[in-house]
Amino acid sequence: MTLKYFLPALFIILFATSCSTDNDDTLTQIETEGLIKIQDLVNDTHIVELYNPPGEFKTGYNAIHIRIKDKTTNQYIENAAISWTPIMSMPTMNHSCPKSAITKVVGKETLYEGFIIYQMSNLDGTGWSLTINYTINDSAFSVTEPIIVMQNKKQHVTSFMGSDNNRYVLALVEPKTPKIAVNKMKVALYKMENMMSFPVVENYTINLDPRMPGMGNHSSPNNKNLTFNNADQMYYGDLSLTMTGYWVLNLKLFNAEKELLKGEDVTADNTQSSLYLELEF
Repeated sequence: MTLKYFLPALFIILFATSCSTDNDDTLTQIETEGLIKIQDLVNDTHIVELYNPPGEFKTGYNAIHIRIKDKTTNQYIENAAISWTPIMSMPTMNHSCPKSAITKVVGKETLYEGFIIYQMSNLDGTGWSLTINYTINDSAFSVTEPIIVMQNKKQHVTSFMGSDNNRYVLALVEPKTPKIAVNKMKVALYKMENMMSFPVVENYTINLDPRMPGMGNHSSPNNKNLTFNNADQMYYGDLSLTMTGYWVLNLKLFNAEKELLKGEDVTADNTQSSLYLELEF
């Protein structure tokens, strides 16, 4: 090839490569806007990227976004079917935790989403691993790696035994950013069927009584007890926060037959329910 033809050809190749890289970078920024990478899970064929807004796992409810990159082509996968299994390894046993299905994010090309509720953690964050199983064009893949789950400073999740001898996991989902107002409160409730299975609990009622222990244990007006929403299988109510500071969200759990399973009224002699979550803002 003469120099006259070689230089234009080289320019076209370099330009196309540069445009492809720029497009990949732009797509990455658009798809993960507002998210911070937690870590990569790596096997021989793919890199599975984990994201959420804070960029870390904590005890309680964790919304998680996933992308899968092909290590050979360096392209992100747009047509994967994904599932996951979180495992906590303890000296005498292993157990999992409540988790959602994983679905494609509406309006995104490469991003998938779901949530995991970690009910406990070691002080240094170790002990948990995460397995991602996924299928691409009828080919099955898997990757497992340790993850770090730090202890939340406030109690956003609680695991407890009900009076029916069933163990439950209750987690705060919203408000994520509490305000001095009537906040929409959202919690997730699961029953521990066995060490690996945590089905959603439906049609229970959760009574709410928020208090400020540092301010005479006063409550607030216009709170609304939490009831089950079948659309997303979560519990919703109204949480009235009248000032900033530390709040204990005292709770009472009733089954579908209105039988009390856990929790007590807050009185002058009983300043806190045995079933509670915490907020501070």
